[in-house]
Amino acid sequence: MNAAYSPFHVRSLLESYIRAKDLNQPALIFDCFDANASLTFEIATDAIDFPRSVSGALAIAKTLVADFGERFDRCRTYYLCEAPEVADDGVCTMPWLVVMRQKDNGALRLGKGTYRWRIGAERIVGLHIAIARMDVIDDPSSLKLQALQTSLNYPWLTHAELTRHIAELAETPLASGFLLPFAQP
Repeated sequence: MNAAYSPFHVRSLLESYIRAKDLNQPALIFDCFDANASLTFEIATDAIDFPRSVSGALAIAKTLVADFGERFDRCRTYYLCEAPEVADDGVCTMPWLVVMRQKDNGALRLGKGTYRWRIGAERIVGLHIAIARMDVIDDPSSLKLQALQTSLNYPWLTHAELTRHIAELAETPLASGFLLPFAQP
């Protein structure tokens, strides 16, 4: 196995990305992305927008952290797997779930999709983000957001844990059915 693709190294890169994005710390992007990395999007919803592509770690930091942080806070992004698995060509694909708050109206934003990472010798050289769903849920007091974030293991969340937690929360009056489309990645 190529040392660059060791589970520890890849996990470290992906956790740096999560810290950068979720904690709104753009400088951390340079720890995990190559200076010339590329970012592309495939968006299957009108509930969120991003440019179709950006190039370079500086532009990635602006798009995924700085600009994103202006619109959303209390963000937690979950990798829906136990650990990253990287193919021999450096590609690592995994589903994700995001739970966050929209700043301008306090709405809960609940989204899911797939990350396709391209891991280079030292850093991430490419990222394709497919956004399959992004729901906007009324939650002015952030009770739903808090219930979700408190119950889900962060940032690594297995499919079994996701299914179990969503089933448990779906039984409460707080959830009122909005979670069911997110039970499976």
